[in-house]
Amino acid sequence: MTTVHDSVDEAVAGIEDGSTVLVGGFGMAGMPVDLIDALIRQGATDLTVVSNNAGNGDTGLAALLAEGRVRKMVCSFPRQADSWVFDGLYRAGRIELEVVPQGNLAERMRAAGAGIGAFFCPTGVGTPLAEGKETREIDGRTYVLEYPLRADVALVKAHVADRMGNLVYRKTARNFGPVMATAATTTIVQVQQVVEPGGLDPEAVVTPGIYVDRVAVVPDRSGATS
Repeated sequence: MTTVHDSVDEAVAGIEDGSTVLVGGFGMAGMPVDLIDALIRQGATDLTVVSNNAGNGDTGLAALLAEGRVRKMVCSFPRQADSWVFDGLYRAGRIELEVVPQGNLAERMRAAGAGIGAFFCPTGVGTPLAEGKETREIDGRTYVLEYPLRADVALVKAHVADRMGNLVYRKTARNFGPVMATAATTTIVQVQQVVEPGGLDPEAVVTPGIYVDRVAVVPDRSGATS
């Protein structure tokens, strides 16, 4: 059952030390910054964070990293022009890193939500990313075995939810949100608006409410469209 919370702090209550946390967003597009800020205030530490990249600038995921609360990053793009927080931590040996090709990252989370035990994928074959993994030749092509990526918590940003937890997203801010919502034990979502049941076009719903546990309303204060 989905619960609607008055604040993001209330929504992230109970996240435990050592949790694996999926964080939505492609860079800052669709990143649940307010939920991340609430997680910083909440205090959970020794986290494994799964996201597309390893933070931008000094806000959102980068701020969580800067607080020293993340033990390990699992991501596709750990380095970019504004990833100085992660760079500093990694060079100092203060954080672990697992690099996962972007398509594999999405499919591993999708597999977790779909109940798939494992799958074979050609991405990464013949590179260090495939070292130690089982491979198999199928129809003359080599594939590597990948396992589902499950998490304790997913932090997701959507555009609008109804009180049953059904979600719609806005354009590219959708990115990893839908697969992350299916792959976590507890899915927590920040939205700009909550409407009554029936207030969303069923054909527009991307994430069904069965995957959503907590929703918090965060009005858009910046004028941004994500």
